[in-house]
Amino acid sequence: MDTRHLLSDQDEPDKVQENFIVNKEVGPTAPPAYEVTHLTGNNAGAGKVLPTSYTDNPVPSTGAHAPHWEIPSISEELAREALAEYVASRCCYSRKPAKEMVFSDLHALNTYRYCLDTFTESRTTEWASEPYCGQVLEAPGAVALGPWDLPVPIPAMFQDGQKDVRMPHSSSVKGCNQCMTLGKSPCNKCITSGRVQCGRCHGSGRDQQGGSEHRCSDCRGSGLVKCRVCSGVGSLQCPICQGKGQLLCFLKLTVKWKNHSSVHVVDKRSGFPVEMLQEVAGEMLFTDMNQRVYPVESFPDGAVNTASKRAVQEHHSQFSTTCRILQQRQTIELIPVTRVHFTWREKTHIYFVYGAEHKVYAKDYPAKCCCVIA
Repeated sequence: MDTRHLLSDQDEPDKVQENFIVNKEVGPTAPPAYEVTHLTGNNAGAGKVLPTSYTDNPVPSTGAHAPHWEIPSISEELAREALAEYVASRCCYSRKPAKEMVFSDLHALNTYRYCLDTFTESRTTEWASEPYCGQVLEAPGAVALGPWDLPVPIPAMFQDGQKDVRMPHSSSVKGCNQCMTLGKSPCNKCITSGRVQCGRCHGSGRDQQGGSEHRCSDCRGSGLVKCRVCSGVGSLQCPICQGKGQLLCFLKLTVKWKNHSSVHVVDKRSGFPVEMLQEVAGEMLFTDMNQRVYPVESFPDGAVNTASKRAVQEHHSQFSTTCRILQQRQTIELIPVTRVHFTWREKTHIYFVYGAEHKVYAKDYPAKCCCVIA
Protein backbone atom coordinates (compact mmCIF):
# COMPACT_ATOMS: atom_id res chain seq x y z
CA MET A 1 0.00 0.00 0.00
CA ASP A 2 1.43 3.34 -1.02
CA THR A 3 1.19 5.42 2.14
CA ARG A 4 3.29 8.41 3.02
CA HIS A 5 5.19 8.84 6.27
CA LEU A 6 7.66 11.23 7.83
CA LEU A 7 10.55 8.78 8.18
CA SER A 8 12.25 6.53 5.69
CA ASP A 9 15.16 4.15 5.61
CA GLN A 10 17.23 6.75 3.78
CA ASP A 11 16.94 9.43 6.50
CA GLU A 12 20.20 10.34 8.16
CA PRO A 13 20.37 9.58 11.90
CA ASP A 14 20.80 13.22 12.98
CA LYS A 15 17.76 14.32 10.96
CA VAL A 16 15.62 11.33 11.81
CA GLN A 17 15.90 11.89 15.54
CA GLU A 18 14.27 15.32 15.21
CA ASN A 19 11.07 13.78 13.86
CA PHE A 20 10.20 11.81 16.99
CA ILE A 21 7.95 13.08 19.74
CA VAL A 22 9.92 14.51 22.67
CA ASN A 23 8.44 15.74 25.93
CA LYS A 24 10.32 18.97 26.58
CA GLU A 25 9.53 18.94 30.30
CA VAL A 26 10.61 15.41 31.21
CA GLY A 27 12.81 14.34 28.32
CA PRO A 28 12.48 11.89 25.44
CA THR A 29 9.58 9.46 25.50
CA ALA A 30 10.77 7.29 22.62
CA PRO A 31 14.10 6.01 21.34
CA PRO A 32 16.09 7.69 18.58
CA ALA A 33 14.94 6.44 15.20
CA TYR A 34 18.31 5.04 14.22
CA GLU A 35 18.18 2.63 17.18
CA VAL A 36 14.91 1.08 16.00
CA THR A 37 16.28 -1.44 13.55
CA HIS A 38 13.36 -3.85 13.17
CA LEU A 39 10.77 -1.44 11.73
CA THR A 40 10.42 -1.35 7.99
CA GLY A 41 8.16 -0.04 5.27
CA ASN A 42 5.00 1.86 6.14
CA ASN A 43 5.48 1.24 9.84
CA ALA A 44 8.82 3.02 10.03
CA GLY A 45 7.89 6.44 11.34
CA ALA A 46 5.62 8.88 13.10
CA GLY A 47 3.29 11.42 11.53
CA LYS A 48 0.08 11.72 9.56
CA VAL A 49 -0.44 8.92 7.05
CA LEU A 50 -2.44 9.49 3.89
CA PRO A 51 -4.94 6.99 2.47
CA THR A 52 -4.68 5.39 -0.92
CA SER A 53 -6.66 6.81 -3.83
CA TYR A 54 -10.22 5.67 -4.43
CA THR A 55 -11.28 3.35 -7.18
CA ASP A 56 -15.05 3.62 -6.74
CA ASN A 57 -17.01 5.52 -9.38
CA PRO A 58 -20.25 7.05 -8.11
CA VAL A 59 -23.22 6.74 -10.43
CA PRO A 60 -26.21 9.08 -10.74
CA SER A 61 -29.05 8.33 -8.37
CA THR A 62 -32.47 7.63 -9.80
CA GLY A 63 -34.40 8.41 -6.63
CA ALA A 64 -34.52 12.22 -6.76
CA HIS A 65 -37.18 12.47 -9.46
CA ALA A 66 -39.77 13.60 -6.93
CA PRO A 67 -42.78 15.50 -8.26
CA HIS A 68 -43.16 19.18 -7.48
CA TRP A 69 -44.58 19.07 -3.99
CA GLU A 70 -47.45 21.43 -3.28
CA ILE A 71 -47.41 22.27 0.41
CA PRO A 72 -50.90 23.08 1.59
CA SER A 73 -51.13 26.14 3.79
CA ILE A 74 -52.17 25.59 7.38
CA SER A 75 -55.72 26.36 8.45
CA GLU A 76 -56.74 29.68 9.98
CA GLU A 77 -57.51 27.89 13.22
CA LEU A 78 -54.00 26.42 13.41
CA ALA A 79 -52.42 29.74 12.41
CA ARG A 80 -54.29 31.55 15.20
CA GLU A 81 -53.45 28.85 17.74
CA ALA A 82 -49.73 28.93 16.84
CA LEU A 83 -49.62 32.72 17.20
CA ALA A 84 -51.50 32.60 20.51
CA GLU A 85 -48.94 30.15 21.95
CA TYR A 86 -46.10 32.29 20.65
CA VAL A 87 -47.53 35.46 22.25
CA ALA A 88 -48.21 33.68 25.55
CA SER A 89 -44.52 32.78 25.83
CA ARG A 90 -43.51 36.47 25.75
CA CYS A 91 -44.33 38.63 28.74
CA CYS A 92 -44.40 41.93 26.83
CA TYR A 93 -46.70 40.86 23.98
CA SER A 94 -50.39 41.72 24.10
CA ARG A 95 -52.82 38.90 23.35
CA LYS A 96 -55.33 41.20 21.65
CA PRO A 97 -53.99 40.97 18.06
CA ALA A 98 -53.99 37.16 18.24
CA LYS A 99 -57.61 37.23 19.39
CA GLU A 100 -58.99 40.05 17.23
CA MET A 101 -57.03 39.71 13.95
CA VAL A 102 -58.78 39.05 10.66
CA PHE A 103 -56.97 36.80 8.18
CA SER A 104 -56.54 38.13 4.65
CA ASP A 105 -54.23 35.48 3.14
CA LEU A 106 -52.31 32.33 4.09
CA HIS A 107 -49.61 31.60 1.52
CA ALA A 108 -47.72 28.29 1.50
CA LEU A 109 -44.04 28.38 0.51
CA ASN A 110 -42.13 25.42 -0.97
CA THR A 111 -38.93 25.33 1.08
CA TYR A 112 -36.33 22.56 0.75
CA ARG A 113 -33.36 21.67 2.93
CA TYR A 114 -30.47 19.76 1.34
CA CYS A 115 -27.85 18.08 3.55
CA LEU A 116 -24.66 16.21 2.65
CA ASP A 117 -22.90 14.18 5.36
CA THR A 118 -19.42 12.80 4.69
CA PHE A 119 -18.10 10.33 7.27
CA THR A 120 -14.30 10.13 7.20
CA GLU A 121 -11.48 8.25 8.88
CA SER A 122 -8.00 9.68 9.40
CA ARG A 123 -4.92 8.00 10.87
CA THR A 124 -1.76 9.36 12.48
CA THR A 125 1.16 7.64 14.19
CA GLU A 126 3.45 8.88 16.93
CA TRP A 127 6.03 7.36 19.23
CA ALA A 128 4.76 6.43 22.68
CA SER A 129 6.26 4.58 25.62
CA GLU A 130 5.43 2.97 28.93
CA PRO A 131 7.54 1.55 31.76
CA TYR A 132 8.94 -1.84 30.85
CA CYS A 133 7.83 -4.40 33.44
CA GLY A 134 8.62 -7.56 31.55
CA GLN A 135 5.88 -7.34 28.91
CA VAL A 136 6.14 -9.97 26.19
CA LEU A 137 7.28 -8.57 22.84
CA GLU A 138 6.11 -9.69 19.40
CA ALA A 139 8.08 -12.35 17.62
CA PRO A 140 11.21 -10.88 15.96
CA GLY A 141 11.42 -10.77 12.19
CA ALA A 142 7.66 -10.44 11.62
CA VAL A 143 6.52 -8.19 8.77
CA ALA A 144 5.34 -4.83 10.07
CA LEU A 145 1.93 -3.60 8.94
CA GLY A 146 1.33 -0.17 7.47
CA PRO A 147 -1.01 2.21 9.33
CA TRP A 148 -3.80 1.64 6.79
CA ASP A 149 -3.22 -2.14 6.71
CA LEU A 150 -4.22 -2.58 10.34
CA PRO A 151 -7.94 -3.40 10.64
CA VAL A 152 -9.73 -1.20 13.20
CA PRO A 153 -13.48 -1.68 13.80
CA ILE A 154 -15.54 1.28 12.62
CA PRO A 155 -18.01 2.74 15.13
CA ALA A 156 -21.56 3.77 14.26
CA MET A 157 -21.72 5.61 10.95
CA PHE A 158 -21.84 9.42 10.97
CA GLN A 159 -20.80 9.64 14.64
CA ASP A 160 -17.50 11.19 15.72
CA GLY A 161 -15.07 8.96 17.58
CA GLN A 162 -11.41 8.20 18.31
CA LYS A 163 -9.40 5.08 19.12
CA ASP A 164 -5.72 4.58 19.97
CA VAL A 165 -4.10 1.31 18.86
CA ARG A 166 -0.58 -0.01 19.35
CA MET A 167 1.00 -0.89 16.01
CA PRO A 168 1.91 -4.59 15.89
CA HIS A 169 5.62 -5.45 15.69
CA SER A 170 6.69 -1.89 16.50
CA SER A 171 7.72 -2.49 20.14
CA SER A 172 11.25 -2.43 21.46
CA VAL A 173 12.84 -2.09 24.90
CA LYS A 174 15.16 0.86 25.41
CA GLY A 175 16.91 2.43 28.35
CA CYS A 176 15.16 5.45 29.79
CA ASN A 177 16.89 8.59 28.53
CA GLN A 178 15.41 10.72 31.30
CA CYS A 179 17.16 8.93 34.18
CA MET A 180 19.95 7.32 32.15
CA THR A 181 18.51 3.86 33.03
CA LEU A 182 18.97 4.46 36.78
CA GLY A 183 15.26 4.52 37.54
CA LYS A 184 15.62 7.65 39.62
CA SER A 185 16.30 11.34 39.12
CA PRO A 186 18.03 13.85 41.41
CA CYS A 187 15.90 15.90 43.78
CA ASN A 188 15.99 19.53 42.68
CA LYS A 189 14.93 20.75 46.11
CA CYS A 190 17.92 19.49 48.07
CA ILE A 191 20.29 19.02 45.11
CA THR A 192 20.73 15.29 45.94
CA SER A 193 21.96 16.03 49.50
CA GLY A 194 18.75 15.01 51.23
CA ARG A 195 18.97 18.10 53.47
CA VAL A 196 17.64 21.65 53.09
CA GLN A 197 18.03 24.85 55.05
CA CYS A 198 16.04 24.96 58.27
CA GLY A 199 13.03 27.20 57.93
CA ARG A 200 12.88 28.04 61.62
CA CYS A 201 16.39 29.43 62.10
CA HIS A 202 17.10 30.09 58.41
CA GLY A 203 20.26 27.98 58.58
CA SER A 204 21.87 29.72 61.54
CA GLY A 205 21.29 26.87 63.97
CA ARG A 206 20.22 29.38 66.65
CA ASP A 207 16.71 30.46 67.66
CA GLN A 208 15.54 33.51 69.55
CA GLN A 209 13.20 32.63 72.40
CA GLY A 210 12.18 34.94 75.27
CA GLY A 211 14.84 37.49 74.42
CA SER A 212 17.67 34.97 74.56
CA GLU A 213 19.34 32.83 71.93
CA HIS A 214 19.11 29.06 72.03
CA ARG A 215 19.99 26.15 69.85
CA CYS A 216 17.33 25.61 67.17
CA SER A 217 15.04 22.78 68.23
CA ASP A 218 14.11 21.88 64.64
CA CYS A 219 17.59 21.34 63.24
CA ARG A 220 19.35 20.83 66.59
CA GLY A 221 21.87 23.48 65.73
CA SER A 222 22.93 22.13 62.36
CA GLY A 223 20.98 24.63 60.29
CA LEU A 224 19.72 21.77 58.06
CA VAL A 225 16.64 19.56 58.11
CA LYS A 226 15.54 16.52 56.12
CA CYS A 227 14.16 17.33 52.66
CA ARG A 228 10.43 16.67 52.62
CA VAL A 229 10.29 16.31 48.84
CA CYS A 230 12.53 13.24 48.66
CA SER A 231 12.25 12.22 52.35
CA GLY A 232 15.99 12.73 52.75
CA VAL A 233 16.97 10.25 50.06
CA GLY A 234 18.29 12.86 47.64
CA SER A 235 16.56 11.36 44.62
CA LEU A 236 13.08 10.71 43.27
CA GLN A 237 11.54 7.91 41.27
CA CYS A 238 11.81 8.67 37.57
CA PRO A 239 8.34 9.77 36.40
CA ILE A 240 8.91 8.38 32.90
CA CYS A 241 9.98 4.80 33.61
CA GLN A 242 8.51 4.74 37.15
CA GLY A 243 11.75 3.48 38.57
CA LYS A 244 12.21 0.60 36.10
CA GLY A 245 15.07 2.16 34.16
CA GLN A 246 13.71 0.80 30.87
CA LEU A 247 10.91 1.77 28.51
CA LEU A 248 8.76 -0.25 26.17
CA CYS A 249 8.64 2.00 23.09
CA PHE A 250 6.12 1.55 20.30
CA LEU A 251 4.25 3.34 17.55
CA LYS A 252 0.79 4.46 18.62
CA LEU A 253 -1.81 4.63 15.88
CA THR A 254 -4.58 7.19 16.46
CA VAL A 255 -7.70 6.65 14.37
CA LYS A 256 -10.25 9.47 14.22
CA TRP A 257 -13.73 9.29 12.75
CA LYS A 258 -15.52 12.52 11.96
CA ASN A 259 -18.77 13.46 10.28
CA HIS A 260 -18.69 16.57 8.08
CA SER A 261 -22.04 18.18 7.21
CA SER A 262 -23.02 20.76 4.63
CA VAL A 263 -26.57 22.12 4.80
CA HIS A 264 -28.30 24.35 2.27
CA VAL A 265 -31.81 25.75 2.64
CA VAL A 266 -33.48 27.15 -0.46
CA ASP A 267 -34.20 30.85 0.07
CA LYS A 268 -37.51 31.95 -1.45
CA ARG A 269 -36.84 35.61 -0.65
CA SER A 270 -40.07 35.76 1.30
CA GLY A 271 -38.65 37.87 4.11
CA PHE A 272 -38.25 34.85 6.37
CA PRO A 273 -34.70 34.32 7.77
CA VAL A 274 -33.74 30.88 6.44
CA GLU A 275 -31.17 30.30 9.19
CA MET A 276 -34.11 29.75 11.55
CA LEU A 277 -35.00 26.60 9.62
CA GLN A 278 -31.85 24.79 10.74
CA GLU A 279 -33.38 23.56 13.99
CA VAL A 280 -36.88 22.55 12.86
CA ALA A 281 -38.13 19.24 11.53
CA GLY A 282 -39.33 18.67 7.98
CA GLU A 283 -40.66 15.87 5.79
CA MET A 284 -38.04 13.60 4.24
CA LEU A 285 -38.40 13.47 0.45
CA PHE A 286 -35.15 11.83 -0.65
CA THR A 287 -32.25 9.89 0.87
CA ASP A 288 -29.15 8.58 -0.92
CA MET A 289 -26.30 6.80 0.88
CA ASN A 290 -23.13 5.24 -0.55
CA GLN A 291 -19.38 5.34 -0.13
CA ARG A 292 -19.42 8.12 -2.70
CA VAL A 293 -22.70 9.75 -3.71
CA TYR A 294 -23.38 11.35 -7.06
CA PRO A 295 -24.82 14.91 -7.10
CA VAL A 296 -28.60 15.20 -7.39
CA GLU A 297 -29.44 16.30 -10.94
CA SER A 298 -33.17 15.98 -11.54
CA PHE A 299 -34.89 17.43 -8.49
CA PRO A 300 -37.72 19.82 -9.52
CA ASP A 301 -36.09 22.79 -7.74
CA GLY A 302 -32.88 23.69 -9.58
CA ALA A 303 -31.43 25.38 -6.48
CA VAL A 304 -31.30 21.97 -4.78
CA ASN A 305 -29.44 20.43 -7.73
CA THR A 306 -26.92 23.28 -7.66
CA ALA A 307 -26.41 22.97 -3.91
CA SER A 308 -25.88 19.20 -4.23
CA LYS A 309 -23.30 19.53 -7.00
CA ARG A 310 -21.35 22.18 -5.11
CA ALA A 311 -21.40 20.26 -1.80
CA VAL A 312 -20.29 16.95 -3.36
CA GLN A 313 -17.41 18.64 -5.19
CA GLU A 314 -16.30 20.55 -2.08
CA HIS A 315 -16.34 17.46 0.14
CA HIS A 316 -14.40 15.43 -2.41
CA SER A 317 -11.68 18.09 -2.74
CA GLN A 318 -11.44 18.62 1.02
CA PHE A 319 -11.44 15.05 2.30
CA SER A 320 -10.55 12.51 -0.41
CA THR A 321 -6.79 13.20 -0.31
CA THR A 322 -6.35 13.67 3.46
CA CYS A 323 -8.85 11.16 4.87
CA ARG A 324 -10.58 7.98 3.87
CA ILE A 325 -14.22 8.59 2.99
CA LEU A 326 -16.16 5.72 4.53
CA GLN A 327 -19.70 6.79 3.70
CA GLN A 328 -21.67 9.68 2.31
CA ARG A 329 -25.33 10.50 2.78
CA GLN A 330 -27.41 13.19 1.09
CA THR A 331 -30.98 14.06 2.01
CA ILE A 332 -33.66 16.45 0.83
CA GLU A 333 -36.36 17.58 3.24
CA LEU A 334 -39.47 19.62 2.65
CA ILE A 335 -40.00 22.22 5.37
CA PRO A 336 -43.51 23.66 5.69
CA VAL A 337 -43.58 27.44 5.85
CA THR A 338 -46.78 29.50 5.72
CA ARG A 339 -46.78 33.28 5.43
CA VAL A 340 -49.85 34.65 7.20
CA HIS A 341 -51.34 38.04 6.29
CA PHE A 342 -53.82 39.58 8.73
CA THR A 343 -55.35 42.92 9.62
CA TRP A 344 -55.74 44.42 13.07
CA ARG A 345 -57.03 47.92 13.79
CA GLU A 346 -57.14 48.66 10.08
CA LYS A 347 -53.48 47.83 9.49
CA THR A 348 -52.00 44.84 7.66
CA HIS A 349 -49.35 42.65 9.27
CA ILE A 350 -47.63 39.34 8.53
CA TYR A 351 -46.05 36.50 10.46
CA PHE A 352 -44.69 33.07 9.55
CA VAL A 353 -45.58 29.61 10.83
CA TYR A 354 -42.78 27.16 10.03
CA GLY A 355 -41.57 23.63 10.66
CA ALA A 356 -43.45 20.54 11.70
CA GLU A 357 -43.49 22.06 15.20
CA HIS A 358 -45.50 25.09 13.95
CA LYS A 359 -43.08 27.64 15.32
CA VAL A 360 -43.82 31.32 14.77
CA TYR A 361 -41.67 34.18 13.51
CA ALA A 362 -43.36 37.56 14.05
CA LYS A 363 -40.75 40.28 13.79
CA ASP A 364 -43.30 43.12 13.51
CA TYR A 365 -45.93 42.00 15.99
CA PRO A 366 -48.23 45.01 16.33
CA ALA A 367 -48.60 45.18 20.13
CA LYS A 368 -45.47 44.70 22.20
CA CYS A 369 -43.83 46.81 24.87
CA CYS A 370 -42.65 46.50 28.43
CA CYS A 371 -45.89 47.89 29.93
CA VAL A 372 -48.51 46.00 27.91
CA ILE A 373 -51.43 44.54 29.87
CA ALA A 374 -53.23 41.89 27.87
